[in-house]
Amino acid sequence: MIRILVDADACPVKDEIYRVALRHGAAVVVVSNSRLRMPDHPLITRQVVNDGFDAADDWIAEQANAAAIVVTADILLADRALKAGATVIAPNGRPFTTASIGGAIATRAIMADLRAGGDVIGGPPPFQKSDRSRFLSTLDEALVRLARTIRRA
Repeated sequence: MIRILVDADACPVKDEIYRVALRHGAAVVVVSNSRLRMPDHPLITRQVVNDGFDAADDWIAEQANAAAIVVTADILLADRALKAGATVIAPNGRPFTTASIGGAIATRAIMADLRAGGDVIGGPPPFQKSDRSRFLSTLDEALVRLARTIRRA
């Protein structure tokens, strides 16, 4: 069964994930450091991890596989999930791919170096309606593509 693993603590598209997943009959695992509100549905489960550094990331990376879609904005978690064979989507709807992850990691490192050097740089752009729309479309397409792949196997 297809599972959507959600890095949920700061995820702005949880409601959208539930709606699309239920339409496709996909299971959703909401992974967080604390209990979050979520719909009461047998396909939606909660995984609360300890508040240790990267505990949610570690749990998600261990569960990621070719039948999983990981939703995260964390570039390093995206890299780990891609290496495990998962499909990875950022909350703004941009897919992480094996072709794009190297550049994302390099950009992340450069930004960290700039911040460490005292440079004042902005963060990501504010979340917009267009991001939500792009996410819905990307998740729907990923679920259709993954279901086809699994049926063929």
